[in-house]
Amino acid sequence: MKVALVTGASSGIGEATAVALHEAGYTVYAAARRLQRMEGLAKRGIRVVRMDVTEDDSMVAGVEQVIAETGRIDLLVNNAGYGSYGAFEDVPLAEGKYQFEVNVFGLARLVQLVVPHMRNAGSGRIVNVSSIGGRIYEPLGGWYHSTKFAVEGLSDSLRLELKPFGIDVVVIQPGAIKTEWGGIAVENMKKTSGQGAYRDQVEALSAFFAQTERGSEPEVIADVIVKAAQARRPRTRYAAGFLARPVLFARRVLPDRAFDALFLGIMHRAA
Repeated sequence: MKVALVTGASSGIGEATAVALHEAGYTVYAAARRLQRMEGLAKRGIRVVRMDVTEDDSMVAGVEQVIAETGRIDLLVNNAGYGSYGAFEDVPLAEGKYQFEVNVFGLARLVQLVVPHMRNAGSGRIVNVSSIGGRIYEPLGGWYHSTKFAVEGLSDSLRLELKPFGIDVVVIQPGAIKTEWGGIAVENMKKTSGQGAYRDQVEALSAFFAQTERGSEPEVIADVIVKAAQARRPRTRYAAGFLARPVLFARRVLPDRAFDALFLGIMHRAA
């Protein structure tokens, strides 16, 4: 039975992915900071692990536990992440650094810890959950989009680097999904820039996010992750969820200035 480690599994996409992989026959280790929020997963027979992707000791301990109990890790799903919005000049550098710690360096450290075991086995798959935000951009989202652009570039380099060892690297690009992400982004944006020079942009982008709350269920992305995990020859990228494909198509075919105008027009009409 193949073994999967899924981060950010206490809610949203991570939780749905842990369930979907379990139902697909994997031995699943669901990792997150909040063990109490994974009680439902434990009742299903999924193994839960406390892991904070900003704490090296907890990541080392989590991987060591999986190896000690099963002797292998066939699939790593790097899903842990969050979006912190606000005008770039307003967001403290400490917050920008923390967002990179969670969204990029935690992911990178887990890859470092897991790859030696996959390389020794001669096979493995790493699925990095990015976002359509790794290909597009928004006002007030500079730090978040920077992290997702980084995940995209890192994944491309890793794909080439790990190919000789039989390890595949896949990127997942969700669109608008019904998770806690949007609420956290709006809360941080209003707290950081809601009363200053960027107030109008905050109000417009908050209204736009509210309209996209009718996004896809997390299970839509979980199903795509299972597909990517089981494919004999997976695609390098899978875009799924509400608005994902049309937005990425627009970004691909439109010049920068045209995409700028399109996005700003949509955002301000939402307000």
